[in-house]
Amino acid sequence: MPSVSKAQRMAMAIAEHHPSELSAKNKGLLKMTKSQLHDFASTKETGLPEHVAKRRERWRQRLTSK
Repeated sequence: MPSVSKAQRMAMAIAEHHPSELSAKNKGLLKMTKSQLHDFASTKETGLPEHVAKRRERWRQRLTSK
C-alpha cells in the first residue's frame, strides 16, 4: 500500500530504520511488520502532497464549498 503524503512516508521510514527516534504519538507504527513499513516507506515522493488534511477538515471543506 503506498503512502498518501510525504509526511506519512517519512514517518514510516523512521519507524523502519530508526524506531527509537519516533515521537510518542507515532509509537503505534511499531506494531506494523517490517514488510508493511517498507511498502509505505518505499513510495516515491513525486506528486505526493506534504500533508493530507484530517478527516474533519475535509468534511468542512466539502460542506462550505456547496
